[in-house]
Amino acid sequence: STMERFDCHYCKESLLGKKYIMKEDTQYCTKCYENLFANCCQGCSSPIGCNCKDLSYKDRHWHEQCFKCAKCGRSLVEKAFAAKDDLLMCTECYALDYSSKCTTCKKTIMPGSRKMEYKGNSWHETCFLCHRCQQPIGTKSFIPKDTGYFCVSCFEKQFAYQCCACKKAITTGGVTYQDKPWHRDCFLCIGCRKQLSGQRFTSRENYPYCLECFSNLYAKKCVGCTKPITSLAGAKYISFEERQWHSECFACVQCAVSLVGRGFLTQRDNILCTDCGREK
Repeated sequence: STMERFDCHYCKESLLGKKYIMKEDTQYCTKCYENLFANCCQGCSSPIGCNCKDLSYKDRHWHEQCFKCAKCGRSLVEKAFAAKDDLLMCTECYALDYSSKCTTCKKTIMPGSRKMEYKGNSWHETCFLCHRCQQPIGTKSFIPKDTGYFCVSCFEKQFAYQCCACKKAITTGGVTYQDKPWHRDCFLCIGCRKQLSGQRFTSRENYPYCLECFSNLYAKKCVGCTKPITSLAGAKYISFEERQWHSECFACVQCAVSLVGRGFLTQRDNILCTDCGREK
């Protein structure tokens, strides 16, 4: 029997005794296979033959010996690399050309490492420190001041006023009393602990009092109604022998006529108009 023919599917040359390649159940001589199917090497532009390893990255192909850094020429086989435009580079060359420098340590921030960026400057995450406590700020909030950066608690300690009552920072709208800063919520009447900010108040021996507490504690008491006479409320009062009356309370104890600007008589602790006094 005649020997069965075994030819290249494309050029029809006999493959007997020759190297051939199967693709989808069809045989090809190496030359036809490379012409038809081999990938073109991105490095040298020639086909990647059957005897070569074909290295690929993002639909592009290289001979093993052509897969190298576009800058320094070192092989990138089984190494970390970075792509910029159409070029592949080793991470060192990429960093030198394209990475930012850390504002603090001046070293390159390598591709893939954690970094902080603010107003056009870059830092290694571990180099971006609070100016005061020298701890990395990381992803926490920070406040720029002069040429440094501060974590919020350090900024408050260093620059914000501290309330003289609770010793915590006053970040918005405090109250100044006797040249000392207070939170509005901490500025209270020493007597009843009512908030004084926005209220009229007075002080005694450097302590702030609401008008009510101050009157009750320190004001003169009216003989007539026993309530305090507060000069703060602008009240007019009458004084006689160490005793005081509100003007409207200075009246005859018997007939209740006002004695303001009139003659009067005293009877023990009472005051009487002259008419009632005579009847006695």
